[in-house]
Amino acid sequence: MKPVKVGLLGLGTVGTGVVRILEGNQEDLSNQVGSPILVERIAVKNTEKPRDINVDNAKVTSDPWEVIRDPEIDVIVEVMGGIAGTKEYILEALERGKHIVTANKDLMALHGSEILAKAQEKQCDVFYEASVAGGIPIIRTLIEGFSSDKIMKIMGIVNGTTNYILTKMSQEGASYHDVLKEAQELGYAESDPTSDVEGLDAARKMAILGTLGFRTNVGLRDVSVKGISAVSKEDIAFAKRLGYEMKLLGIAECDDDAFNISVQPTMIRASHPIASVNGVFNAVYVYGQAVGETMFYGAGAGAMPTATSIVADLVAVIKNLKLGVNGLKQIAPYKQKKLKSDEDIFFKNFLLLHVDDKAGVLAKITQVFAEYEVSLDSVVQQANPNNPDAEIIIVTHNASKASMNKVLRHLEELNVIHRIKSHYHVVG
Repeated sequence: MKPVKVGLLGLGTVGTGVVRILEGNQEDLSNQVGSPILVERIAVKNTEKPRDINVDNAKVTSDPWEVIRDPEIDVIVEVMGGIAGTKEYILEALERGKHIVTANKDLMALHGSEILAKAQEKQCDVFYEASVAGGIPIIRTLIEGFSSDKIMKIMGIVNGTTNYILTKMSQEGASYHDVLKEAQELGYAESDPTSDVEGLDAARKMAILGTLGFRTNVGLRDVSVKGISAVSKEDIAFAKRLGYEMKLLGIAECDDDAFNISVQPTMIRASHPIASVNGVFNAVYVYGQAVGETMFYGAGAGAMPTATSIVADLVAVIKNLKLGVNGLKQIAPYKQKKLKSDEDIFFKNFLLLHVDDKAGVLAKITQVFAEYEVSLDSVVQQANPNNPDAEIIIVTHNASKASMNKVLRHLEELNVIHRIKSHYHVVG
């Protein structure tokens, strides 16, 4: 049995996990694919760096091009991250007929269509299960498991860092800044956490899921994004009082082939299964026209969960190689991109207003909602001993984004309102 030879770009946390799985499960993997799987070459930034895994130094190089251009290598596994240089490596590898397995969500979200087009041209596989939700096999599920269905909605917690922060804030009443500092100390958040806490990481993942689920090219600019940095412990306390949990949710919806995708802190009914997903775990809820509700839950990051998805993709590539069908199973987006207008996007809203503490204020505010035909689900007015203003909490029924934008602009003009303290979408 001729071995399948793999070139590995990157030997960090995830790359090390890939090597461990290939070495530890070699017998099972070989029996699945009909030949041994060997890591032939490894590209790293620093060949002298101490590592907690033993690899043959003769296989290690600091030049990724040596791996790409090695004629013995059948499959490139990319776990080095980055966009510009990495894109060139992958395109060149495809040009040379090598198959690709990657965990690079940034690259696939921004340049996936170009990479997949090149793969189709060269009849190569490009698999990227690990780019979204770590060890949860959601990409393969969308492509294969839902191939006979029409997906109407995808809703997910797809960033473990923000879920950890919001969980700690909810369970312990801690402030955002205190929990962020703790998350950085534990290694859950980067020293520069912007990509996570401002929703950019989740937006890239939702662009990938939207492309696959709705069969159309979804770009990052098509995703409306709002992060969690402005979420206060008071907001979360109000949410819990009303029976909700606060989560950074990616929500993608499609009706009549028109879609909208957003990532933002959202109040979700505590009884919804996704509301109980805590800590660094991820979950993806999918609603299909035929199948109805489904949900997938698991570790969204980490060396071994992510490496598990990568090696599963590698096995799929090799099985295709044995069957001679590489590049034939790619499903390119075939539907014309059609974004929903603001008039067609509906959601419930939570607002916290700081207002004058005097008679008649509530009537003026509710009149604004009535003017734009936004009906109210609940209204609570209360005094706050720590705030000289009165506080009004409003939850609306479903309202169009266009109508809510008009309401918000009008509220900002009312002299009885000192501040629109918080505004969140509500699910359930």
